[in-house]
Amino acid sequence: MKKIILLGLLVTSVATPALAISRYNSMSMTCAEARAVINRERAVIMRYPAKRTPKMTLYDRYVADSGACDQGFYAYQDYLPTKDRASCPVYICRPTTDLDDDDLIFRR
Repeated sequence: MKKIILLGLLVTSVATPALAISRYNSMSMTCAEARAVINRERAVIMRYPAKRTPKMTLYDRYVADSGACDQGFYAYQDYLPTKDRASCPVYICRPTTDLDDDDLIFRR
């Protein structure tokens, strides 16, 4: 019985961090609102329609800065469609192995 309880606790503790990140629809927010949510929560999942196939929904994780990325990753500027802008500037995490010389000099 103790093994079953310990296994249940282990599974619950492993699944909890994945549930901690909030999910939002970027098309229901303005660019300023989306950026404020990302900065307040440090990392969020945003969903939005694909450009070429509008019936397809895309998802990505957006972060406030490199501190919200895992080790070996950095914040890279990307763009997110919102209610008021087709390209709202935000950050995503990218591996440091993708860096070129310009990224090393100008990285935030």
